[in-house]
Amino acid sequence: MPLTVVVGGFFGDEGKGKIVSYLALKDKIDIAVRTGSVNAGHTVVWNNVTYRLRLIPSAFVYENARLLIAAGANVNPKILLEEIEMTKTHGRVGIDHQASIIEEHHIEEDRSDQYLSKNIGTTGQGVGPAIADRVRRKAKLAKDIPELGKYLTDVALEVNEAVDNGKKVILEGTQATFLSLYHGTYPYVTGRDTTASAICSEVGVGPKKVDEVLVVFKAYVTRVGGGPLPNELTLEEIEKRGWIEKGTVTGRIRRVAPFNIEYAKRAIMLNSATQIAITKIDALFPECRGMKQFEELPQEAKKYVEWIEEELKTPVTLIGTGAEIEDIIDLRKDKCKHG
Repeated sequence: MPLTVVVGGFFGDEGKGKIVSYLALKDKIDIAVRTGSVNAGHTVVWNNVTYRLRLIPSAFVYENARLLIAAGANVNPKILLEEIEMTKTHGRVGIDHQASIIEEHHIEEDRSDQYLSKNIGTTGQGVGPAIADRVRRKAKLAKDIPELGKYLTDVALEVNEAVDNGKKVILEGTQATFLSLYHGTYPYVTGRDTTASAICSEVGVGPKKVDEVLVVFKAYVTRVGGGPLPNELTLEEIEKRGWIEKGTVTGRIRRVAPFNIEYAKRAIMLNSATQIAITKIDALFPECRGMKQFEELPQEAKKYVEWIEEELKTPVTLIGTGAEIEDIIDLRKDKCKHG
């Protein structure tokens, strides 16, 4: 699978970090590109260590992967440099010259805006104001920041040359489909498009270069901040089901609802999905925890996966059965054209 786009199917927190890190290790990918910004966190559990990342691609776990940050990304240099140090990836990271910069005044503006912080429930990381400055053509770019100088590169050129040479590339989307500025639950959305097309645009890759679009769904739906969430469960019911989660960036308790098949169908359509990953099936069926083979799953869990496939008319190729990267049932060999 030379170029794969990984995108969230609901409101974020679907487990994209786990899926990307698994693909990086399993397929020995050459390049991973992170889009989006610091208002979205990816969690990777590797060798009993939990990494909470906001800019470094989750594929860092594969030591030979080149790690790039796209021109469409918004970078907080302090956070980026801290993550490079934490993951020991100094020699592998590249930042596009034209990635825009989040400055301290953007963070202050974000947090002092009552509409954004209270009504919409933004993360207060300065992303919206930074995007606004980019649109006004006032934003600083990565090439303007001396501390980032040694990491600067032409991400679009690197990625396109890699794909043309048959190398394996993953584009890591952030947040998810229904937080899209255009296709999400406006106004309770982020400041950019988050669908597969936009991920490619932020990186600088045309649609003909894409081989696979992998949409990641969690076995239930979560979101933080304001906005609609059909069939939302009470906190008491969430605790009863063992579905209590906190946001990677904000630490806020996530709102929860059962799997929404109508949202899922629309996400498949908006992203032109070729594959589906389902994470946290062990939260629905605890006996699935740590399983590696589809045949091992209890009948009820198998029926659940088959129901999703049938309804969405798209193959489920990866099933997450636990927190660790290796807790995956990989069905790509049987169902994926590039498997």
